[in-house]
Amino acid sequence: MQPHRNPTISDVARLAGVSKATVSAVLNNRDTVSAATRAKVLAVIRELNYRPREFARHRFRSDSERSIGFIIKEGDNPYYAELIAGARQVAEAQGYTILVASSEGSLQAEQQIIQLMIAQDVNGFIITPVFSDEADLSHLFELKRRNIPFVLLERIPGLQANLVDIDNTYAAQAAIQYLIEQGHAHIVYFAGPQYSPHAKERLEGVRRAFSAFNRSLSDDQVIYAGARARDGYEAAQAYFARRPSPRPTAIACYNDLVALGVLRALQERGIRVPDDVSVMGFDDLEFLRYTPWLLSTVHVPKKTMGEKATEMLIRHIEADRPVSIEKIHLHSELVLRATTRPLHLPA
Repeated sequence: MQPHRNPTISDVARLAGVSKATVSAVLNNRDTVSAATRAKVLAVIRELNYRPREFARHRFRSDSERSIGFIIKEGDNPYYAELIAGARQVAEAQGYTILVASSEGSLQAEQQIIQLMIAQDVNGFIITPVFSDEADLSHLFELKRRNIPFVLLERIPGLQANLVDIDNTYAAQAAIQYLIEQGHAHIVYFAGPQYSPHAKERLEGVRRAFSAFNRSLSDDQVIYAGARARDGYEAAQAYFARRPSPRPTAIACYNDLVALGVLRALQERGIRVPDDVSVMGFDDLEFLRYTPWLLSTVHVPKKTMGEKATEMLIRHIEADRPVSIEKIHLHSELVLRATTRPLHLPA
């Protein structure tokens, strides 16, 4: 039998030589099926690119009622608004609706959101994943098992999945190397949240920049802040309350929101930017161009990232046969504005 555009559970059962009840048991991960039979059914599911509908009521749905689940990590972070704007533009042009939910950095919430959206029969997912070394990734492997397409916007080590991102390690390294080349001998890094793969990658980039100049990044040069402006503000207030000696000549931040909080704390303490200390952000958020601080930062093409992720996901959703895993790394760029200055003229 030639696979067709909308294979059914009957097609899977016939090709696998089992009953529809057995296919259903495999799809629901029941332990009543032998390992050999399970492997045979899953192979046919991949061959046909079969994707089950969750409820009988979905048979009444129109083909035009197509949706994409977009899972973000911080509902109040404008970084994601720019991603979603790009995704929505592509999705609507292709007849898809974007459904957005935030995990707020909780792995359990991310798992629950995915389960609920699967129950609503979304066609695929775009995910900014929660991750730690102890994270239970069974919900993502469940998506792979059920042949539900998804695209990650942050890389998870060891998980082969579609990805659209920048090289965060390289970008962070370039930002720190610039500061070092401009004469900044004492740089402090305000790091991101533990649940973010980007936080780990950017901190690694900072370490590599120091190593490139035969320097080490000491523990007291890494301040664990978070992802929000309040995190940066509180971390900076606590750090400068300790009267660090020597005082840093430059502060690099996990993202622009943390940098915004740091800038506010510095202003309240009478520390001038960039005269007394330079501040570098990351992400290049659109709205910060209209604040009193013209922030030096790393430009991340967020709208393009959302567009590319949605195009990639729709290719996988609409493919007649499984599509090979795709990875796209977009270009980042160091953007120098008013919050950084050289301590000497470059040679």
